[in-house]
Amino acid sequence: MIVGVGVDIIAVARMERALARREAAFFRRVFTVGEGEDGRRRKERAAFFAARFAAKEAVMKALGCGWGPVGWQEVEIRRAPSGQPTVALHGEAARRAKERGVTAVHVSLSHEREYAVAYAVAVGRA
Repeated sequence: MIVGVGVDIIAVARMERALARREAAFFRRVFTVGEGEDGRRRKERAAFFAARFAAKEAVMKALGCGWGPVGWQEVEIRRAPSGQPTVALHGEAARRAKERGVTAVHVSLSHEREYAVAYAVAVGRA
């Protein structure tokens, strides 16, 4: 059963500017250590991190809470060995998911030169 859906889009140039201006502070606030390690190895770092940022927002929307009550690092976007993006929820994000009966969150990410987009579906038992 679908509990919630969320979508988000971000201009890759916005992420490029954020990374250039205050990379260390921005990374510590938004991305987990694992996400940072995944992205630093990428050729197109800005597009990679823009897609993960959009995914975090999409997941928060699917959980019905937005980013106010949930910290950025409480929604972690990782990769399965197959390359498929996966979601790990921590802290308040995990608590809210449990409260709403969410058993899994699925995400799909895409990016081109100018934009990155993410779609999230929170599912639970019927």
